[in-house]
Amino acid sequence: MAVYNYDVVILGSGPAGEGAAMNAAKAGRKVAVVESRGVVGGSSTHLGTIPSKALRHSVRQILRFNTNPMFRQIGEPRWFSFPDVLKSAESVIKRQVASRTGYYARNRIDVYFGTASFADEHSIDVVGPSRVEKLVANQIIIATGSRPYRPADIDFSHPRVYDSDTILNLSHTPRRLIIYGAGVIGCEYASIFSGLGVLVDLIDTRDQLLNFLDDEISDALSYHLRNNNVLVRHNEEYERIEGTENGVILHLKSGKKIKADALLWCNGRTGNTDQLALENVGLTANSRGQVEVDEYYRTAVPNIYAAGDVIGWPSLSSAAYDQGRSAAGNIVDNESWHFVDDVPTGIYTIPEISSLGKTEAELTKDKVPYEVGKAFFKSMARAQISSEPVGMLKILFHRETLEILGVHCFGYQASEIVHIGQAIMNQPGELNTLKYFINTTFNFPTMAEAYRVAAFDGLNRLF
Repeated sequence: MAVYNYDVVILGSGPAGEGAAMNAAKAGRKVAVVESRGVVGGSSTHLGTIPSKALRHSVRQILRFNTNPMFRQIGEPRWFSFPDVLKSAESVIKRQVASRTGYYARNRIDVYFGTASFADEHSIDVVGPSRVEKLVANQIIIATGSRPYRPADIDFSHPRVYDSDTILNLSHTPRRLIIYGAGVIGCEYASIFSGLGVLVDLIDTRDQLLNFLDDEISDALSYHLRNNNVLVRHNEEYERIEGTENGVILHLKSGKKIKADALLWCNGRTGNTDQLALENVGLTANSRGQVEVDEYYRTAVPNIYAAGDVIGWPSLSSAAYDQGRSAAGNIVDNESWHFVDDVPTGIYTIPEISSLGKTEAELTKDKVPYEVGKAFFKSMARAQISSEPVGMLKILFHRETLEILGVHCFGYQASEIVHIGQAIMNQPGELNTLKYFINTTFNFPTMAEAYRVAAFDGLNRLF
């Protein structure tokens, strides 16, 4: 067995692993990355963030063509199959892999492909396709990501039962689809499939869609999903899932039976720790395969760190990259460490959602005297030009100090728009107030101008 020595070994090449590897390498450390897939990028690139967002983009283009009267001069509305739109996602994945492979090469980071497991707290055994290697390091970062949670009583080998990974292997377009789980992934895929004309039953185990969102934004999402023929069923739980020769029957505890051509399971994630032999270093994952860390992303073993989906919240690619970078920053002590908690929510439904800061319900509970400023996209020139009238920007601010407390956006370019509010919320003292938007000249016409409109609307509510 060949033995190689490194300063830092990182398990996983997803966003957390990449962020950690780049930061450690730029600090002059000798770095190795172990990836089980055979190509870099992790689940984010190959199964999660990139494929689903590329699919969404293609479906939005189809919807615009089919619903905009201007395009009738070109031709009649067209029907596209799921495999058709999947091809566009595959091309994006290839370009992402090429880019990320270049990052590792330019920074002289060694990449090993194979299954990693702990031999001891400083050693990793890597079982590759044709050989076994041992990597010895001063510090190790676990960034192995997550996969869909699969209950033991569901037969995922059935050809009509999918999870959010295997749905990318779907070779036909079902007429009716059951999506079990109405979290972020479930809502995004409900938008994608309904945009392709599929009848979607979205099963929500709670009484409100994405209840961590501001209530008004959650209500808007519910309305637009239903408006696109998604049947949302709240407060439901499965009793069993029956696979038939040509479909699936979902038996609910409420007594309902729902039949569809296929079922997509989107209820929870599990950390990829089961093959790491954590017991060899005295670590234990929780019931969802997640590793516990402190605010410095250290595990209970001083030289072993963890970041990304494998540690749980918030399970976002954007946060995972920063967590990995911060874990490495703590190792190399280059002042790049920070605890990642300023994380905007980006939900790529159709229309998309993004938010940051407190919701109205949270401020009301905490008895904070706040006010609301709104800008409706239907009145914005840029939205009218773009034929994207659905949505609004909502600013929550302190009535007395005018401090920005929360920014919530629903509609066209929401995930881009929110970052302007994020930048102002992170400013010190009086710079983080509604006055910034009042006194700043925005390009016209832009979607960013919504901040100025919302700010004036909020000031008009004060007395």
